[in-house]
Amino acid sequence: MGALQNFERRLEQAISGAFAKAFRSAVQPVEIAAALQRECDNNAQIMSRDRRMVPNRFHVELSETDLQRLSAYDATMARELRDQLQEHADAQGYVFPGEISVDFEASEDLTTGRFRIRSEAQAQVRSNATHTQVTRAKALVVINGTQHPLHPPAMVVGRGTEADIRINDPGVSRRHIEFSVAGHGGVLDVRVRDLGSTNGMLVDGHRISSTALRDGSEVKIGNTTMTVRIVAETEKDPHV
Repeated sequence: MGALQNFERRLEQAISGAFAKAFRSAVQPVEIAAALQRECDNNAQIMSRDRRMVPNRFHVELSETDLQRLSAYDATMARELRDQLQEHADAQGYVFPGEISVDFEASEDLTTGRFRIRSEAQAQVRSNATHTQVTRAKALVVINGTQHPLHPPAMVVGRGTEADIRINDPGVSRRHIEFSVAGHGGVLDVRVRDLGSTNGMLVDGHRISSTALRDGSEVKIGNTTMTVRIVAETEKDPHV
């Protein structure tokens, strides 16, 4: 039995026959599963001879009618689609940069029975910062929707366990870049420098090895873009 047939069988066991009835004239779950597999195949990036990275976040766009029909089953279907994607990745030697997510959205330009897939690779990001440290930080870096404080004098970002902010992105070196933070005359000075990484970095679209940063500066390493937020100036020294 093929992978997609296995998917259909599992889905039928997980959901009553009402699901098949609801989707009799609409988009079929197995079509979505096949399209998600093709999305992985078409966007695989070679990492080594035996490993290729594929997107891990998938957005399934449907007509409003199909989305309404799916709403009662979307959590179960998303789980089965994630499992199917993991099986396909294991068989093909694909790796995901982070957890797999599948969500469903309505699109006004799609008719019943039609759908499309959007995908992106979004690395998992970790640090040891607490919520209090984030809320009190004068400078932050926002990575894949998560906020991480930039503590003085410096913070290392990389893929290795020794980095202060760890990004599970195969294009990121173990110690890729370093942010430095210092206060001068009441103004916060935030800088970034490359630590001799394999793939270098881009700052606001320009390849560079070291530079000062402003609020809103974008730093890209590997497949990950991070946005710098300078949320407060330092207290001015009354003796200056």
